[in-house]
Amino acid sequence: MKRFLLAGLMIFSGIAAQADVTRHPLPNNSTFPIAQAVEVTADTTLIFHSGQLPAVANPDADKSSREYYGDTETQALSVFKKFEKSFENLGVGFGDVVKMTVFLVGDPELGGRMDFGGFMKAYVKYFGTEDQPNKPARSAFQIAALARPNVFIEVEMVIAKP
Repeated sequence: MKRFLLAGLMIFSGIAAQADVTRHPLPNNSTFPIAQAVEVTADTTLIFHSGQLPAVANPDADKSSREYYGDTETQALSVFKKFEKSFENLGVGFGDVVKMTVFLVGDPELGGRMDFGGFMKAYVKYFGTEDQPNKPARSAFQIAALARPNVFIEVEMVIAKP
C-alpha cells in the first residue's frame, strides 16, 4: 500500500511540475509562432533576463559599417546563441521562455523600416519548432536606436523555471 501511495505521489508531483506554465494559443487557429498569453503559477521561479545585443559578425570590417554586426537576421541569430549559452548556466532552455520583448532599429537599406522578416527567420529556428514547440507571449517594437551604431536588435526574455 505504501508503495502505491508513493508511486501516486511521484506521478502527481511530476504532473504538477509540468503544470506551472499554461500557454494560450492565438485565436482562429493562427499558426503565427507566439502565444496569445502565458499563465505562470505562483510556485514557479521567474527569471527576468537582461537584454542581449548581437556579437560582432565580422571583426575585420570597419566598426561603423553594416558588415561589422551584419543584417537583422544575422544579429538575431547571434542574440539567440548568446541566450542559449546563458540558459545553460541558468539551467533553463528556450522552451521555458514565457515572455519576450524585441527592440528593432530601422534598417537604412529598408528605408528606415525595421526588418521584421529578418528577425522572424531567426526566431522560428528557436520557437514553435517540432523540437521546441513552446511559444512565448511576445512584443516587437521599432525604436530609434540602440547603444551601438548598426546594431538592429536587442531582446529581453522572461523565463519560467519550475
